[in-house]
Amino acid sequence: MTPAQMKAVVYSAPSQFSVREEPVPRPAKGQILIKVSCVGVCGSDGHIHAGEFPVLYPLIPGHEVMGTVHSIGEGVDGYMIGDRCVVEPVAFCGQCFFCRRGNHVMCLNLGGHGVTFPGGFAEYMLTEASRVFKIKNLTDEEAVLIEPTSCALHAIDRLKVKVGAEALVIGAGPSGMMLAQLLKLNGASKVVVVAPAGRKMEVARRLEAGDEYVELDRSDSRAGWAKVKREYPRGFDVVVEMTGSEAIINDAINYVRRGGSLMIYSLYPPSALVHWPPSKIFADEIEILGSMAQAYCFPRAVEYIESRKVKTQGVVTDIFKLDEWEKVLEKMESRDFVKIAVKV
Repeated sequence: MTPAQMKAVVYSAPSQFSVREEPVPRPAKGQILIKVSCVGVCGSDGHIHAGEFPVLYPLIPGHEVMGTVHSIGEGVDGYMIGDRCVVEPVAFCGQCFFCRRGNHVMCLNLGGHGVTFPGGFAEYMLTEASRVFKIKNLTDEEAVLIEPTSCALHAIDRLKVKVGAEALVIGAGPSGMMLAQLLKLNGASKVVVVAPAGRKMEVARRLEAGDEYVELDRSDSRAGWAKVKREYPRGFDVVVEMTGSEAIINDAINYVRRGGSLMIYSLYPPSALVHWPPSKIFADEIEILGSMAQAYCFPRAVEYIESRKVKTQGVVTDIFKLDEWEKVLEKMESRDFVKIAVKV
């Protein structure tokens, strides 16, 4: 039986939220009501809290959602009540200039759960059946890594990694761990992960995300970067910057091999700017790429994680309850975590 009310985290404006009762939605034709079990906390959720990410208020955030099928709308086949599943959050209009050219990530009306319509930090979430993917043999905590993995797959598609390429991944957060593993699985002969020493690098090593690791001292990273320069004087075919740091993205181009690619894969403050000499990009024929979201990568992400080719065990290090949202924000501010999840 579906209750009339549910508990949810609701934002009315940046930094203004409450955990309150909201009506439980009912599935219409083509829709499924998900009983939410676990939701991953993404860095973008912190940007939403701070007002640094465009959203529509009032908003229930949360886009890394897994749960079970609770009720099914008319015209939906292939699902049963109780099916464990994950939900693809991104929604495309299908009608704009870019959608009609097949470039759905650039949709002019791009939206999604936890951004432009209700997300998963609630006891129930309504979604289109086309966004629901069944899972098996995964824990709740492993399943919430499917969404970040789908975004990393889009980055791999964009990079078009050549077999035998050498890659540098700057940042060892959950997305960095997923991307590093996918680079190894999709042609890279060597993947070097550079990040500050700490819990994230410990987990990255345990998962064997990269082939080599360079740990940086947070107070003085010069020795670590000097080691990268010394051991790889010609740089890397692929460099992926995943920290969101203006200083690091400005320096990252100096580690790109002639003829190589630099990918920007992070959210940056609106004031951040790059200052690269055009002559270097011109003379070295460096390709600059962005990777923002994903389109149609969820099925592959599910298969990679369920096959254990992409490892996720132990990435979620901190778990909170839905009514502990204040503690979630405090933990995010502390930076003493690898991946946070909310159990509903």
